[in-house]
Amino acid sequence: MRRYGHGLVLGKFYPPHAGHHHLVATAADRCETLTVLVCAASVESLPLADRVAWMREEHPGVRVVGAVDDIPVNVDDPAVWDAHMAVFRAAVPEPVDAVFTSEPYGAELGRRFGAESVCVDPERTRFPVSGTAVRESPAACWDFLRPPVRAALTRRVVVLGAESTGTTTLTRDLADHYRRRGGVWARTRWVPEYGREFSERKLARLRAERTEARWSDVAFASDEFPLIARVQAEREEAAARAGSPVLFCDTDAFATTVWHERYLGFPSEEVRRIAARGRQSLWLLTDDRGVPFEDDGLRDQEELRPWMTGRFAAELARTGRRTVRVSGPRERRLADAVAAVDRLLAEGPSLADPLPDLSARPGVSARPGVSARPGLPARPDRLGLIGSPELGERL
Repeated sequence: MRRYGHGLVLGKFYPPHAGHHHLVATAADRCETLTVLVCAASVESLPLADRVAWMREEHPGVRVVGAVDDIPVNVDDPAVWDAHMAVFRAAVPEPVDAVFTSEPYGAELGRRFGAESVCVDPERTRFPVSGTAVRESPAACWDFLRPPVRAALTRRVVVLGAESTGTTTLTRDLADHYRRRGGVWARTRWVPEYGREFSERKLARLRAERTEARWSDVAFASDEFPLIARVQAEREEAAARAGSPVLFCDTDAFATTVWHERYLGFPSEEVRRIAARGRQSLWLLTDDRGVPFEDDGLRDQEELRPWMTGRFAAELARTGRRTVRVSGPRERRLADAVAAVDRLLAEGPSLADPLPDLSARPGVSARPGVSARPGLPARPDRLGLIGSPELGERL
């Protein structure tokens, strides 16, 4: 089997899937060096920088670069090819010996690079998946996705509320409910509250000094809350990488902003910044009404529960977070929560469509500098490069 000096794989990787990784791995095995060029359009939902990072993580021995390509696809128009090649050449100026694709456009791409065209699994028999299929239904394609992409597409549901209002119980019940659906859903996970673990250790250290110490003797410092928020977020991310298309979280960094206020009387800007980086989709607020207060040794001030519920509700509304408040007995809370989660999942991932493919449409051209649709200029002179697309669904 012939080997090459410098190989090239290019695509949108919107998002990357097993077919892409097979193509890259095949090319890497046959080349001394391989460049993967990730081309993203501005209208697409997944950031170019994320896609570059995902490909680098999966293929650490490969050079991965990125470029913004806002030119719609028309493989029948030489001028459009010229515009795309300007983007490609700006990102990969080195000579290319072989281009690896699974698409019919591969021969023309190879000719324009002055390179040999190598076609890999054009019938998609090894991995029957496409970027379009993933965007339409990530859950149906879950086994074709690698951990960082799963983490990006997982719908994250947070259960939060005042002390002793059943947040942990509801989080566990939700995870159990979705696991019973089987298939990819059997991997559904839930993330425990790190703040409780932190608090248990804090009380244990105090009791090592004073055996009679109680929870009311524990004092918190402001700089402890960003640590709690960061660890909570890290554990959430790890669970999202390994789980199903939905993840349940017993609190999150956003909730930590309210707990900081509860214990110290003022907000923490650092915790707010951590919370702003979250990828959560839905918050379930557990009502304190009708739930007996249980002192488990890490709780106090039962009278603050209505205030806490109100602060959570106010901050969720102020920050525009999608919220459902659950009340009543355990069975009703679970049923209402499942209904809210099912509505969220039914909406799909809400990923924007890529630029249109105008190929084989008589009378339609997407020549450089001419908008292919209103408000969407093709700008081959404005190249955004990262690290030095299938275009449409084909190139």
